Amino acid sequence: MFLAGKRALVTGSTSGIGLAIARALRAEGAEVVLNGFGDAAEIAMLTSELGASHSGADLTDAAQIEAMMAEAGPIDILVNNAGMQHVAPIEEFPVAKWDTIIALNLSAAFHTIRLALPGMKARGWGRIVNTASAHSLVASPFKSAYVAAKHGIAGLTKTVALEAAAHGVTVNAISPGYVWTPLVENQIPDTMAARGLTREQVIDDVLLAKQPTKSFVQPEDIGALAVFLCREEARNVNGANWSMDGGWTAE
Repeated sequence: MFLAGKRALVTGSTSGIGLAIARALRAEGAEVVLNGFGDAAEIAMLTSELGASHSGADLTDAAQIEAMMAEAGPIDILVNNAGMQHVAPIEEFPVAKWDTIIALNLSAAFHTIRLALPGMKARGWGRIVNTASAHSLVASPFKSAYVAAKHGIAGLTKTVALEAAAHGVTVNAISPGYVWTPLVENQIPDTMAARGLTREQVIDDVLLAKQPTKSFVQPEDIGALAVFLCREEARNVNGANWSMDGGWTAE
């Protein structure tokens, strides 16, 4: 329980990758603050399971982010995980979708970091983990906003890592390939429409075609890596972008 006494805020943690990370951090003793949307009864069950608090802040709204951070109190571990996806050719990409994806997938991390980092510096310890994507390193067609945001997260990670390095704070990114989460499942119909494929073809020929292992990354694997990045043994891991994509970006 090496994280006992540490408080962790995980955005987008009511399901999928974020929930797996929250559970992994709680298993090591961290106090967890959840964030995200979902069924109220299900969220109540999660807060009970994890002994956690929950913020329903909309992270596309800077004012709601500021209120969430103030309510959460001092944050020792910040995991920026909230995200969304939309698939469409750029000439057909809805402007409102672009704005929302950039706000949630990139600008929200800027706001949480700028608000959490001063306290981390003052205490001489902190861990910031940003959920990026294989799309922080490579591109795929029809995902202009998502790819732009994730490339931005990679750059933001490096920049803040340099700024925080002398203060006992590390900043790293995890870049998963395709993980079987609601985010991936929900983009399958859009990809079917954009490419004229069946569901099975999208899974086999578009998603898993990218990953030499031919299997989806498991959320629990990402949770385990996030926990490692919080360990003292990882104190010199800083500004790194950790691929967990079955070898996709090794090509």
